[in-house]
Amino acid sequence: MNVQLKKGTLDMCVLSLLCESDKYGYELVNRISEAIEISEGTIYPLLKRIKDDGYVTTYLKESSEGPPRKYYSITESGARKKDELLDEWAAFIDGLNKITGLKDGGAL
Repeated sequence: MNVQLKKGTLDMCVLSLLCESDKYGYELVNRISEAIEISEGTIYPLLKRIKDDGYVTTYLKESSEGPPRKYYSITESGARKKDELLDEWAAFIDGLNKITGLKDGGAL
């Protein structure tokens, strides 16, 4: 997948996953990697930025498998931002479908 296209959707992916439940960074990488090829190095700067923007908060939680993990929890502002991004994405996909003749992600 094109790097720029992927970059533009990762905020939406991370915020959507955090709406399900709190997660730590490596867990987010694994979940997203099930659908989109990404690396850990992609997620951590994004997590710092969305934390700085007030979309998530963090806390440490003990782990039986090593040192404490930093968990990310979505804020009300983050949930609103996720909804906004999903609305923008839906409008974008609708526009692409009109131009390309694609419907529901299928072939022409």
